[in-house]
Amino acid sequence: MTDEERHNLIEQANEARRYAYAPYSNYPVGAALRTKSGKVFTGVNVENAAYPTSMCAERTAVFKAVSEGEHEFDAIAVVTDNGGSPCGSCRQVLAEFGQDTAVLIANGEGELLQETTVKDLLPGAFTPEQLKNR
Repeated sequence: MTDEERHNLIEQANEARRYAYAPYSNYPVGAALRTKSGKVFTGVNVENAAYPTSMCAERTAVFKAVSEGEHEFDAIAVVTDNGGSPCGSCRQVLAEFGQDTAVLIANGEGELLQETTVKDLLPGAFTPEQLKNR
């Protein structure tokens, strides 16, 4: 991935973050997921007064992509004010679609703080391969 591609993906995640619905945590999160076909799907966190029914930005982006027939991802950028990392549920959902997906974690200034992979964020992930050998 080039520096320009990283910058563009982070910028799209940061732009999406403006639409986050975070009235309880005041912690808006934006994500931009790039598919192997080159399409980008954005997502934001959407909170709810019944906290467990809230949804993270990363999973919103993944579900949007899947709902449009995309199942192969190569990168996701996640932007928060302070560069927070994806939660465990988001890591597991990302692992479903490939552990080699690059994960770019940036702050609200658009500064890349960490570049990693789903595999590094979730070592020992439970993947579809485990279900094939049952």
